[in-house]
Amino acid sequence: MSTPRERIESASLPLLTRLSTLPRAIPFLALLALMVSGVLVPGWGWVLLLVVVLFLGWIAYLTWPRLDTTNRIMRGSIILFAAAITLVRAFPRH
Repeated sequence: MSTPRERIESASLPLLTRLSTLPRAIPFLALLALMVSGVLVPGWGWVLLLVVVLFLGWIAYLTWPRLDTTNRIMRGSIILFAAAITLVRAFPRH
């Protein structure tokens, strides 16, 4: 029986394979466009930010065992920062 991590890695393999065939700038620019759009679009823009947070969390989960402590802290802080922006956009104070 496989572990949950092995199942997630196996299920992620087709999408990761497809992403690896793209030029490196494309996924970065797509995430950047989603982040900027999420910040600028009033109302439901937080949904775009949530997609970014989920994607970053998924990638971090897959790479976590191979990272050293410094990289884990950096990736974790980026995800927390993006999640904080998402929450502020989703629940604005008026």
